[in-house]
Amino acid sequence: MAAWFHDAVYDPERADNEERSARLAARMLADTDLPEAAVARVVRLVELTATHAPEEGDRDGQVLCDADLAVLGAEPEDYAAYAAAVREEYAFVPDEFFRAGRAEVLSGLLALPRLFHTPAARERFEERARANMGTELLLLNA
Repeated sequence: MAAWFHDAVYDPERADNEERSARLAARMLADTDLPEAAVARVVRLVELTATHAPEEGDRDGQVLCDADLAVLGAEPEDYAAYAAAVREEYAFVPDEFFRAGRAEVLSGLLALPRLFHTPAARERFEERARANMGTELLLLNA
């Protein structure tokens, strides 16, 4: 359920989408037969997608965050399509500001010691994700 709700509220002009998605999940799931603890777990996981920084023993958080970032480790042509879609999504932002902001995001991700938290995701995506983002960063700065 957290994967379904994590981008239920999404507006590229806002910075609080995860928080708003978590509140929506809490409201909608409160009207179900789910135990409060399950609802709280979904809300926590949705909020976690804002930072992608799950605790060491948080397997659910690790899997969700890895799934959310898996596109970074896509084949280069698929990543290029994703990057183009991101630019289109932020078409309201002038080029110079988009380039600077996107470069900052990519640089921040590349500075992390690891992007993926589970061994399977690290093995499958880490190297390609770093190459994809490095290429995009070079193109942004060209």
